[in-house]
Amino acid sequence: MGCARWRGSADTGGVAPWEGVAYPLLDDRRRHVRVLTRRAPTAAATVRSHDAHPDHRFGSVGLVTALDGETLTATARNSATVAAWTLVSRATGLLRVVVIGAVLGPTYFANCFQAGYVVPNIVFTLIAGPILAMVLVPGVVRAIGAGGLPRAREVLGRVAGWLLVVSSAVVVLLMIAAPVVAWTLSLGISDPAQRARGFWLTTLLVGLVAPQVLLNCLAYLGMVAQRARGRFALASAAPAVENIVLILTVVLAGWYYGTGLDLDHVPVDMVVVLGVGSASAVALHAALQLFGAARVGLLTRPSMRWKHDPEAVAVTRRLARSVGVAACPAAAMYVLLALAGSVPGGVFVVQLSYAVLFSLSYVSARAVSMAALPGLAHAAHQEDAATFGSTWRQGLSYAVIASLPLLVLLAVFSGPTANILANGELRHAALIGPLAACLAVVAVAQLVGGMSDLGSQALYARLDDRIPRRASEVAFVVTVVVAAAALLVPADGSRLVWLVVAILAGELAAAGMVLTRLRRVIRPERFIELRTLAGALVATVAMVPVTAAVWWIQHVLGGGQLSSLAVLTLGGIAALGVYALVLRATMARRTGEAS
Repeated sequence: MGCARWRGSADTGGVAPWEGVAYPLLDDRRRHVRVLTRRAPTAAATVRSHDAHPDHRFGSVGLVTALDGETLTATARNSATVAAWTLVSRATGLLRVVVIGAVLGPTYFANCFQAGYVVPNIVFTLIAGPILAMVLVPGVVRAIGAGGLPRAREVLGRVAGWLLVVSSAVVVLLMIAAPVVAWTLSLGISDPAQRARGFWLTTLLVGLVAPQVLLNCLAYLGMVAQRARGRFALASAAPAVENIVLILTVVLAGWYYGTGLDLDHVPVDMVVVLGVGSASAVALHAALQLFGAARVGLLTRPSMRWKHDPEAVAVTRRLARSVGVAACPAAAMYVLLALAGSVPGGVFVVQLSYAVLFSLSYVSARAVSMAALPGLAHAAHQEDAATFGSTWRQGLSYAVIASLPLLVLLAVFSGPTANILANGELRHAALIGPLAACLAVVAVAQLVGGMSDLGSQALYARLDDRIPRRASEVAFVVTVVVAAAALLVPADGSRLVWLVVAILAGELAAAGMVLTRLRRVIRPERFIELRTLAGALVATVAMVPVTAAVWWIQHVLGGGQLSSLAVLTLGGIAALGVYALVLRATMARRTGEAS
């Protein structure tokens, strides 16, 4: 191993295992640097850390990590890659919900389908879900650093074997429990005859889509392999293919069988077509993710020998302990969808609110957290507190910078946006008004949820899963309590708004616990970059008048959905331009003052 440059090996393909993530190594052809020790992330950071903490002592000579500027650039580049491709995926996901609502209409069958076809996703989240990346990426990064790609494939294959056994058992249990699931999803239907029909059709649908639990597991394993190697494009873009296939399935089913059909008129063939199309879409998504894993050299055969590998056992135990972190949000979503089913078209409104929430957060704060996780894991593995703190502060700054303008745009444009999203059979004033209020709540929730996710990623990078577990449990309790209060509200749009407020309440509770814990473990390193956050706030205030002017212009001009979309798009670009210019000017001035 070289001191100033990674020479590579057959195991790593000639690059450092974490290169391209957040720690691009110095190339001795481009720059001459003094050889530092393993715990010194940069020359400047070394001096600061050593002076501030006299107990730090240099160990054996090892790799040289990037300078702060290079780390900053790499984190920004990877965050932009994740955000761009996730934007495509989330946009198609949002379009999927809109198309389903437009084709199926404000009917009880639409409620049954919208809630039923996502049951496998909810169940998969109960056993692993997004926690899979939080737990497995640090494990794979450590395995690559210890033994190269062969060792990483061993660990990944053994964890995959454990996951596939668990998910296969869950598929069988879900198919057996399909009638119980269908019963809970059809409880909100008042007419006994329609409720019985809805129960039967939902049972059939859940049975058809149950294999998606196993397919989702394969897709996430491929995604984890790519992220661990610093490859984010295909991992973030592949879900768009799943959405497009399902959109085409719904459109074709509506064209052939008819639109706006309620339970009495929906043929069984239509449910079969929708169920098989949904499962096929997930299968194609999984195939693309496994192809991506093969490209980065981490496609491996699942192994049943996880009990004989201490690293694999440690990962599976962390996954098992973290089930609540994924299960609680999924269970909360299930409760909200079940309660929303008491309002015709209510599942559409709540599910669309979820879709917008995830779309915005995954192109802002959550995109940053995914890009920063491998670098945070490497710094934690090296016990490099200075680099860990620096990477956290950069990630937090990026997350806030990306989330604040989205908050302003959606909060101000919530009414026109709801008018654009409500199409076809769902274009009713009784739903557009509540949807607008829900979107305004989502504008705040995407920022809060992104901060919570970023903090959880940082704690998982340190192999700390206790606080994320407790935060998730507290968030679930808060969400369910607030959602239960919605039953006291009339079964109309106001109940739907209350259900979305429950999402925000849960996110606030989780973010408070996670960030409080992270602040303690980062000390004595600084927790935030005050100058950067102040600049983001100034830029946000500057864009508010522009955004308000755009809303007024759209309101005065009126017109159809396309004209409103054009005005909001152009106005949004102008507002973002003002935000970027003010942010850049503020940052430049503060940098000049600091120098």
